[in-house]
Amino acid sequence: MAVSESINVWGLIVAATLPVQLVMLILLMASVVSWVMIIQRWLVLSAAVRGMEGFEKRFWSGMDLSQLFREGSSQQKESSQVGGMENIFRAGFKEFMRLRQQGGIESDAVMGGAQRAMRVAYSREEEKLEKNLTFLATVGSVSPYIGLFGTVIGIMNSFISLASQSQASLQVVAPGIAEALIATAMGLFAAIPAVVAYNRYSSRVESLTNNYMTFIEEFASILHRQVYSTPGK
Repeated sequence: MAVSESINVWGLIVAATLPVQLVMLILLMASVVSWVMIIQRWLVLSAAVRGMEGFEKRFWSGMDLSQLFREGSSQQKESSQVGGMENIFRAGFKEFMRLRQQGGIESDAVMGGAQRAMRVAYSREEEKLEKNLTFLATVGSVSPYIGLFGTVIGIMNSFISLASQSQASLQVVAPGIAEALIATAMGLFAAIPAVVAYNRYSSRVESLTNNYMTFIEEFASILHRQVYSTPGK
């Protein structure tokens, strides 16, 4: 029975008019691409969470900041992935040490330079996290309307077929209505996962970026104590 139903559905798709077939093709492609991006974003965000948790554990363990910076440098040389919060730390600490070693630069300028470097790194990390989320939002919002367009065409075809017949019957209007319903279903099939993924991932991105901003403030406070500490104390 299930095989017969699948054959009937496939037959309706094959027998659908060209505009409805194009609508179905667009929705199928949108669904496939959105699923690829859903999986890819899940991998990226999961890696970002693990990286953040691991780095925070090392950062707050009392490890020397210079040693922590050197570890990150060695990981980059070994082609290991370093990103997220650690990139923000490395950008701020590198600029902080560079300005301090120059000499003759006021403490405010040193702190300002380190904070600017961290803000730039933060913007880059935020952009990485939000990549492709706009596409998922677009698929989620547009797909139902594309499916509705196919639905309208299918129903119009049903009425046109009905008008050309001297006697109305279900066999005349059924194919057009069926292809219209298939277009609607495909629009929902493409939209629902994209909307769910977008909402979920947007929440995770917001949580990550809030943690990044909190870390910037905390790390800036640590650097502030270092740069304004009295030598010899």
